[in-house]
Amino acid sequence: MTSHQTTQTMKPATAAKKLGVYLEATPTEFQEGVVSRTELAALQSDPPEWLQELRNNGPHPRPVVAAKLGISISGLARGGVTDALTTEQIDALKQDDPEWLRKERAIQAEVRKETVRIKERNAERSSKAQEPRS
Repeated sequence: MTSHQTTQTMKPATAAKKLGVYLEATPTEFQEGVVSRTELAALQSDPPEWLQELRNNGPHPRPVVAAKLGISISGLARGGVTDALTTEQIDALKQDDPEWLRKERAIQAEVRKETVRIKERNAERSSKAQEPRS
């Protein structure tokens, strides 16, 4: 008795998300097909020209735009950015440095500080809990 290995596949939207690209900007054959895990690994290790172009110049999906701007996805929405942006548009936003972007970066910095504080507090509590009691 042999076991048959089925190939795991994913929807194009999932593959695009894992690749960090905007699905609507990918080639039609990518959008209309399915992607196996092997194909995804090949795309990640040896990206074709279209994938390199999308990663370098966009349009980028919102998580990538938020990361490039140093803010959260929610911050993008609060700033009125709902569409994918190209690298050029992101650079222009950074150059203009609007008030909403400065505010969102400050919020993100506070969130990061708070995350570090909570991790340190939890680590301290954990180490105290492991100390032997006398």
